[in-house]
Amino acid sequence: MTQGSTVAWFHCFSGIAGEMAMGALIDAGADLDEVRSLCDRLPLAGWELDAEPVLRGGIASTSVKVRYGDTSVVRTAAHIFAIIDEARLPERVRARAHGAFDALARAEGRIHGRPPEKVHFHELGNIDSIIDIVGTAAALEVLGIDEVYASAVAHGTGVVRRSSGFGPVPSPVTIELLQDAPTYGLDVQAELATPAGAALLASVVSGWGPMPAMTIEASGFGAGHRDLPDRPHVTQVVLGSAQTELVAGQPVTLLEANLDDATGETLAHAVGQALDAGAHEAWVTPVLMGRGRPGHIISALVDTALSAQVAQTLVAETGAQDLRGHNMERWPASRHTDEVDIEGRRIRVKVSAGRVKVAHDDAARAARHIGIPVREVVSLAEEAWRRRTRGELTEVVPLNPTDIAPAPPDDDPEPPDGSVA
Repeated sequence: MTQGSTVAWFHCFSGIAGEMAMGALIDAGADLDEVRSLCDRLPLAGWELDAEPVLRGGIASTSVKVRYGDTSVVRTAAHIFAIIDEARLPERVRARAHGAFDALARAEGRIHGRPPEKVHFHELGNIDSIIDIVGTAAALEVLGIDEVYASAVAHGTGVVRRSSGFGPVPSPVTIELLQDAPTYGLDVQAELATPAGAALLASVVSGWGPMPAMTIEASGFGAGHRDLPDRPHVTQVVLGSAQTELVAGQPVTLLEANLDDATGETLAHAVGQALDAGAHEAWVTPVLMGRGRPGHIISALVDTALSAQVAQTLVAETGAQDLRGHNMERWPASRHTDEVDIEGRRIRVKVSAGRVKVAHDDAARAARHIGIPVREVVSLAEEAWRRRTRGELTEVVPLNPTDIAPAPPDDDPEPPDGSVA
């Protein structure tokens, strides 16, 4: 985070959707006419964007609505990129909107087993989804936001009706988009985090966790369209000037328990469950306990806001009697996820300053498919990424979505993706 830069932090305690993100930014001061004027540049006709004040759980918030006519057009990612490019938007608006739809295309492609450029958007290709995403990018620009951060993202549960029938909550696309984000579930029968909201976060967020150090200048709430029983259905945004000199570290809690009767299978499962519950990291350390008996310490490093949730998981999975915790700070390095192509297999890589790390599961699957050792796949993937960043390789996954050509007509179209904005 750069000292003095303008920062937006989204608090997703009740999930996030495209219209909730845009509504929060308008509530925080983004001029609706300016946002609408930027969206008017899109070569799309027959839509209106309105905003109105509402109450959600007693909190005054802004609800935005996109009204439009025809819903019969099914657009590919390439079609939407072309729409955004034709609009001649400010560069950051164009890049942020491109990034969100690129993230959606990659996620949909992985789920349906198709190249991103051949993915057909259904609900997510409708005019309201396009305006929600471009409008949010426009609102960030109107407010002069340089960097975006977000809290852990809340999910609901259950099933919802989609264009292809009933589907699970969270949706597969939302889960795919938030793979590297801290998330947690609530016992709420509703879709709190939608694919459009997840795509915005996945593409613009520089870091996750509690509100970063800033001088607060404004805040706002964007309304969802439900009245939930135990919380307001809103997304909060806080705006301010970054104060990196004041940052001592990200607050975290270290949870630990001594175990002298847990099997290896139990320990491995407990570590996985702790990570699923929202822990940043989880691990097991062998120790000698009373009377020289071998035992283990299971540890989890977790966002302080999620400590009770992860602690409950550890107790349930291990039967721990002496779970303890203490607060500390950490300084996570900024990183992002990219992809390379090795022998037709897409492999994710995590990129941070001076380092690129290959996703082991992807490398293992590719190694089985190609018939070479995992270490060779890892080496090839790292080198492919480095060569691409130097501009020496062109056959890997395109970094610039505008390079993707429109998909030819498909005689056997894929089933509707079932996503909702």
